[in-house]
Amino acid sequence: MRFSLTNEFKEKLKDEIQNHNIDFIKKSLEGISYVDITELLLEFNSFDSKYVIDNIDIETSAMIISELDEDDRKNFLKIFSADELAKFLELIDSDDGADILSELSEDFRNNVISEIEDSEKSKNLKDLLQYDDNVAGGLMAMELVKCNINWKINQCIELIKKQAQNVSNIYSVYVTDNKGKLLGKVSLKDIILAKDNSQIKDVYDDYVISVDAKMNQEEVSQIMQKYDLTVLPVINKRGKLLGRITIDDVVDVITETAEEERQIMSGITSDVEEDDSVWKLSNARLPWLIIGILGGLFGAFFLGSFENNYFKNNQIFLSLTFFIPLIMATAGNVGIQSSSIVIQSLSNPSAFENSVTNRLFKVLFVSIINGIILSIIVYSGLLIFDYFNYLDFELYSQTAIIVSISLFSIVIVSSLLGTITPIILNKLNFNPALASGPFITTTNDLIALAIYFVVALFIGGI
Repeated sequence: MRFSLTNEFKEKLKDEIQNHNIDFIKKSLEGISYVDITELLLEFNSFDSKYVIDNIDIETSAMIISELDEDDRKNFLKIFSADELAKFLELIDSDDGADILSELSEDFRNNVISEIEDSEKSKNLKDLLQYDDNVAGGLMAMELVKCNINWKINQCIELIKKQAQNVSNIYSVYVTDNKGKLLGKVSLKDIILAKDNSQIKDVYDDYVISVDAKMNQEEVSQIMQKYDLTVLPVINKRGKLLGRITIDDVVDVITETAEEERQIMSGITSDVEEDDSVWKLSNARLPWLIIGILGGLFGAFFLGSFENNYFKNNQIFLSLTFFIPLIMATAGNVGIQSSSIVIQSLSNPSAFENSVTNRLFKVLFVSIINGIILSIIVYSGLLIFDYFNYLDFELYSQTAIIVSISLFSIVIVSSLLGTITPIILNKLNFNPALASGPFITTTNDLIALAIYFVVALFIGGI
């Protein structure tokens, strides 16, 4: 019996949980993906969810626990005992198990580990907990299939059968020496096609891409993207094979990095979610908003200074102020476009092989073309407005020239600034995503205003 996850089914299941109808729970959830069940349980309270988990097969329950978001899981796991969690950890990959253990208090974590009956699993989890979350060792699972280079094919096949029971997906078999040093890999296809009496060293491939356990997780994801890998072995400084990182773990890293950069580009200084406290949300948003306010105040003082000290013709100054939003919006948009392209390139080093000089020349030529086109559009627009008597062109003829020349200059400067800023930040080991959003917008606004009124001074301000 199988039910779709409709609102009607959700209400029915909730009622049957209250009635402790175990048969209904088992039959209705049979055949449904653990991902869908996880999504379903998030709509129930912790005790109702636990009742479901307690009454379905333990393999599915373990996968549900590993699928839960960190924040949801942290609260949910409080109602489980140490021996209950231990049974789940024995059934999931060690990397997911280590993530769960890292979210527990130290005392409770030790109690859970002590309840794990599989000594090898317990050791693997303890080893993984030694690594930081943001390095390769924190991403890897220690379950893998490996064989000795001196073994015969039939020995390898027998070992694969034993080891494969603990490995969720087998992509290839790693080849090591007597000390466990990674030497290469051999595909399952080559193993199947090889003769039983042949040796692994006759069929293995000694070219294998691996990463050190201390490598940063962003670098790991870049390597897997660059070489289009689904799995990546992890080694220590001596080259000993420790574990493997699979593509699903890297997808999580890419997603988290993208979310972090999106928040930074939006001017949010820390990792926040919609259901966080009001204070935490305010604290994350305020810093760049304050910087934006300070930039705006500086811009206002800047404008006042020009009006009082440099412009004798107040009418020209007044006409210039009508185009300030156009000038500032263009500067911000051009800067964000340029910085976004560079940030995208920086996330994939293979796509950033050209020298900075070549890139700047290319940006310069593109900005000149864009600047000319935009300036012509603005100047033409003012001519059209004058034709239909929307403007007094005696006054706006000079303004049109100032705006057009300023716009051309601003497009070039903003493009170069938007290109160079993320490169500099990256060299200084700051997140280049800072170059987009409030940082580049505030900076470009001030520079655009300066260019605008300096051009105005030379052409008609004095």
